[in-house]
Amino acid sequence: MNFEEVLTINVKIESACDLKNDNGDSAVMILFTGDATGKYFEGKILPGGVDTQIIGKSGSRHTLSARYMLEGKDHTGENCRIFIENNGNFGNAPEGVLFRTYPKIITDSSALDFLNRALLVGEGYPAENGVIIKIFRAI
Repeated sequence: MNFEEVLTINVKIESACDLKNDNGDSAVMILFTGDATGKYFEGKILPGGVDTQIIGKSGSRHTLSARYMLEGKDHTGENCRIFIENNGNFGNAPEGVLFRTYPKIITDSSALDFLNRALLVGEGYPAENGVIIKIFRAI
C-alpha cells in the first residue's frame, strides 16, 4: 500500500493541566494552536484544540487523543473547515517518529470530500514549542 502526505500540522503548545492519582496513574490535557499546510489545504487551528494523554505508573505515555478544527482554504481557493480526531498510541512508531495515530477527518469542502472517507495514518515529530503532525492517506 502506498501513502500520500495530505497535511502537515504545526502544533504550538499553549498550556497543559494534569492530574495524578494515588495509584500512580495520570492524565494530561494539552491545549494548542498552530497551522496546517499541504497540497490540498492551508489554514490555522481554531481555538479549542486539545490533546489528552494517559500516562501509566512508570511514566510512559500510553494513549493520546487530540481533537481540533482547522479553518482555511482548500486547493481550489474555497474557504472551508476541517475537523480532525486523532487517536493513537506511543511505542508503535518507526525510528525517529514520536508516535503514530489514526486520524478521522470531517470537512465541509466539496473538493476535499475524499478525506471524509480516506484511510489515514498520522505521525508525530518533535518540534520547538510543540510537535509536527504529518497525515498520510492510503492510495
